[in-house]
Amino acid sequence: MTTLYLPETRTLATAAISAVAIGGVIIRPFGWPEWIFATVGAVILVAAQLLPVADGWQGIASGTDVYLFLAGMMLLSEIARREGLFDYLAARAARASSGSPVRLFSLVFAVGTIVTVFLSNDATAVVLTPAVIAVTRAAKAKDPIPYLLICAFVANAASFVLPISNPANIVVFGANMPPLGDWLARFALPSLAAIAATYLALLLVTKTRLGETIDSDAETPALTRGGQIAAFGLVLAILALLTASALGAELGLPTAAAGLATLVFVAIGERRSPVPALAGISWSTLVLVAGLFVIVRALDRIGLEAALVAALHQLVQEAATLAAPIAGATVAVATNLTNNLPLGLVAGGVVDAAHVPTAITSAVLIGIDLGPNISVTGSLATILWLLALRREGIEYGALRFLKVGLVVTLPALVLALAVLTITA
Repeated sequence: MTTLYLPETRTLATAAISAVAIGGVIIRPFGWPEWIFATVGAVILVAAQLLPVADGWQGIASGTDVYLFLAGMMLLSEIARREGLFDYLAARAARASSGSPVRLFSLVFAVGTIVTVFLSNDATAVVLTPAVIAVTRAAKAKDPIPYLLICAFVANAASFVLPISNPANIVVFGANMPPLGDWLARFALPSLAAIAATYLALLLVTKTRLGETIDSDAETPALTRGGQIAAFGLVLAILALLTASALGAELGLPTAAAGLATLVFVAIGERRSPVPALAGISWSTLVLVAGLFVIVRALDRIGLEAALVAALHQLVQEAATLAAPIAGATVAVATNLTNNLPLGLVAGGVVDAAHVPTAITSAVLIGIDLGPNISVTGSLATILWLLALRREGIEYGALRFLKVGLVVTLPALVLALAVLTITA
């Protein structure tokens, strides 16, 4: 393709368009949905010949595993919602709380941790959020927000317990993914520190809004055959993800297969059309992700990775033992200014090309996973959480999230990086 720009002009134009697009995703001016800004930015980059068409398609194609994973999780969530599985589990959770809001808070946090660890942070946002909404309604909670904030914060705080706990883990390590034993040796203690700190800080911030009592006498509805099949589908997805992780395989296809199999079995068992459940998938989220992949591709072409590799080498030389926590903290801040999906893609390439010590790669991963809890658009999981809230008519603004995020995330981040540095 014939170039229309001088190298300096191409670099400046690409950076400016990418910054505006990502800024639009974060700020959402005029209340427009996030996918519009990512998509328009990607289209402009290609239309202005700042990114070759072939590279644009390659950028979209590079996210195939992520699209399949998200689609499968959203499909499972929609089936579970439609078949009453969430209402059934909500009533059981309300009864288990024995009227104590703190006990219900702790129960939701524990379930959120388990879902994140074994199904990934995006699954927590997609699957758990509607369930928690149902829980708070069944329990007649004074304010549902404290319980819903759990879904957003634990999704990232517990997302580096296992390799499958966050798709970003696979993006950052790529072909250099450590064996499960090595992974646990690196991240078990920092993960526990992050989870505990997040729980305590979030409970402290929201306790006054929990109220004194909740209704623990909610009638437990009967679980239909469709609900039972949906529950089986979620278990199937967990087994598929664990198996794929153990074999070093991609996670998207088994997740999508589990979702489609559940959809077929429910349609047959309940004798109803599968089309409404498919319509429940947030297809615009997949478009958003595709746009971000294209933008990252464009940034790679203007030498962003090479510049970051040089900066990382300089940090290692000058900061010595402090290089790992500095790198982790820097990446954590950057995730909130961009989004951990595109930044994870960039960071994965940078640490691989820089051949940095293991401690720095581990710190970067913690920054990618835990850092985005500060802003409402810092991670894809939080964006999915927002979409789940909006679907139920619940709005939660960026400034409100930022105020909570700073208080909850900074102690967890500092503690996790400190534990990593001590145990490395």
